[in-house]
Amino acid sequence: MGERPINALNRPDAALERTLRPGLFEEFTGQTKVKERLGIAVAAARQRGEALDHVLLSGPPGLGKTTLANILARAMESQLRATSGPTIEKASDLAGLLTNLEQGDILFIDEIHRLQKTVEEYLYSAMEDFRIDIIIDQGPNARSVQLTIPRFTLVGATTRSGLLSAPLLTRFGIRERLDYYTAEQLSGIVARSAGLLDVGIDPDGALEIARRSRGTPRIANNLLRRVRDFAQVRGDGRITMDLADRALAMLEIDHNGLDEMDKRILEVVVVKFAGGPVGVNSMAVAVGEEPDTIEEVYEPYLIMEGYLKRTAQGRVATELAYRKLGIAPGQTPATSQGRLL
Repeated sequence: MGERPINALNRPDAALERTLRPGLFEEFTGQTKVKERLGIAVAAARQRGEALDHVLLSGPPGLGKTTLANILARAMESQLRATSGPTIEKASDLAGLLTNLEQGDILFIDEIHRLQKTVEEYLYSAMEDFRIDIIIDQGPNARSVQLTIPRFTLVGATTRSGLLSAPLLTRFGIRERLDYYTAEQLSGIVARSAGLLDVGIDPDGALEIARRSRGTPRIANNLLRRVRDFAQVRGDGRITMDLADRALAMLEIDHNGLDEMDKRILEVVVVKFAGGPVGVNSMAVAVGEEPDTIEEVYEPYLIMEGYLKRTAQGRVATELAYRKLGIAPGQTPATSQGRLL
C-alpha cells in the first residue's frame, strides 16, 4: 500500500528527529494536562506492577504523538515495538507482532485508523483478553488455535480518530487529544533544539520561527534547520529575528505561517469557486494535491486560523481569506485568476 503524501514542512528528517526528540515528560514542552494525566497513569501502573492501560493519542500531524509513545515506554521501563497501520496488511502480520511481544512491552501503531477491518478485529481479543485465535490449514482440515500473549500496552496514534470503529475506540482505557502549540511554547522548543544543534539563536529569532510554525513542533524544528542553513551561508551563523525573517521569506512562508500551497488553496476557493462551498475532492483536483493531504495537513490550520469554514455543502472562504488575498468579498477579479495558471 502507498504511503500518504505529506507536506514538505511536515516531513521529518530521521536524524534530526532522533536528535531533538525529548525522552522524558519533564523535557516535553506543552500539552500540560495530557502529560499530567499520562504521568499519573504511569505512576499508578508501576506502583501496582501492572502494564499500562491501552492509550490512544489523537491530533494533527507533528504534535508529538510518537514522542509521547517513546516517553511512555521509557517511563514504564518497557521495550517499544513500533509499526504503522498501513504496513499491517494481513491478520498474520499482526499475529507475528503480538506473539513476539514480552510482558509489559508497548506496541505502538501509528496511523491506527488505517488498519484493515479484518486486522482490526484481531486486536479486540488481544487488547481485552490477551489472546488471539489463529486459523490453521484450510477447508475441512481447518482448525482454530488459541494463543495467549503477554500483557502488553497498545499505544495507537491517529490524525483522524473519527475513522476508528466504536469497538476499537472503546477498548482504549486512556484517550488523549493533542492540541496545537502557542508561539511561546514553540519558541522554547526552538531554543532547546538550537542548543542541541549547537546553533546560536536570539530569543526574538526563536520567536520569529515559532510564529510561522503553524503551532506544530515538527514544523518548527524543520524550519529551524532551514534557517540554520541560511544563517550559515548568508550570515555569521547566528539566528537573529531579521535573519529568520529573510530566511523564511525565501522559503515563501509568510508572517501567518502560510506557505505557497496554503495560499493556492485559498485562491482556488475564493477565485475558482467564488468563495465556495466547494468539496474537498474538487479542491484537491484544482490544486494538484491528494484529498487526504488537504484534510489532514493544510485544512486544519486554515480552519483554526479562520480562513476557511467547513459546512455540510463544502468548504467556504471567510472574509479573512479574501483580505489575505487582497480581494474584496464577493469579487473575483481576472487578475487574481491569472495567478492560478
